Amino acid sequence: MGDVEVEMRVTEKKVKKTKKTKTTKRTTTDDGTGAVTVEEVTESVELDGGQGKENLPAIRSTTTTEIETGEYTKAMNKDWHSTHFCCWQCDESLTGQRYVLRDDHPYCIRCYESVFANTCDECNQLIGIDSKDLSYKDKHWHEACFLCSKCRVSLVDKQFGSKAEKIYCSNCYDAQFASRCDGCGEVFRAGTKKMEYKTRQWHEKCFSCVVCTTPIGTKSFIPREQEIYCTGCYEEKFATRCVKCTKIITTGGVTYKNDPWHRECFTCTHCNNQLAGQRFTSKDEKPYCADCYGELFAKRCFACTRPITGIGGTRFISFEDRHWHNDCFLCASCKTSLVGRGFITDGDDIICPECAKQKLS
Repeated sequence: MGDVEVEMRVTEKKVKKTKKTKTTKRTTTDDGTGAVTVEEVTESVELDGGQGKENLPAIRSTTTTEIETGEYTKAMNKDWHSTHFCCWQCDESLTGQRYVLRDDHPYCIRCYESVFANTCDECNQLIGIDSKDLSYKDKHWHEACFLCSKCRVSLVDKQFGSKAEKIYCSNCYDAQFASRCDGCGEVFRAGTKKMEYKTRQWHEKCFSCVVCTTPIGTKSFIPREQEIYCTGCYEEKFATRCVKCTKIITTGGVTYKNDPWHRECFTCTHCNNQLAGQRFTSKDEKPYCADCYGELFAKRCFACTRPITGIGGTRFISFEDRHWHNDCFLCASCKTSLVGRGFITDGDDIICPECAKQKLS
């Protein structure tokens, strides 16, 4: 399945609340030489969201010659006149109010939400600072709105898939969209390893040889008629085998009368010399080299007694039970070639007509 494990970004805003602190100064007189002022200050910062309070130590001033009473606001590690600590957007006073810092600027809650808060993709309402903001691919949801588009189950902290701008729980996504294994027909669950070849896909355990069922994994394989074979089973079942030794021909080889042979197996039936690249002929469907064929089976020339093989286009003359090479078919008297001419037999000899006349005169 093309599931996507959610990467939920939860945006929690630190909301701070300022507290006005009143400074009270009292004076005492030391031997009538002047007024001594002691300033007692108690400061605190409240963090919204269960962080509690952080109490800071009291600050006491040096002596002064004037008696004053005033109020100020402590926020962002600075002291402000109460009328000066305002929202960066609307200038409303933030003294005594909750506020949110953004790029080192304070905003009131209303302005922050209107300017920066995201809109929930489900309910189209703003996701306020008091709500978790769950996001995926530039979309945002309230935690309660982060639901499967089909069965409406919550997807918080669960795996889910997305399709056509909608999100689905694992079960609904698998049922509607997940691709299926060409071996077992089951869907690919989230995190399942997928083996692919051309337009087909398998679970890792299903991508196996159809004969021995051994998983192929990353090893070599051979496809044939929609089936997958490991190399060993393919060779055993389909590879070309030599007609002489019956072993598989992996490289090279020769073909004779539509039968495959290893080059080293294609030899003369009589002398076993290799015939690949040599002149040869056959007798009773068996191959012979020219020499062996001539010695064993060929007619012999009546003149020179050498075999007449006919290999390589050799021409010969036959008369009654005798045979001659073309070059050997000569007049016994004048040695003129008789090929294509008339001749006369004289015992075992053949002679041309001219020599026959001379012999009779």
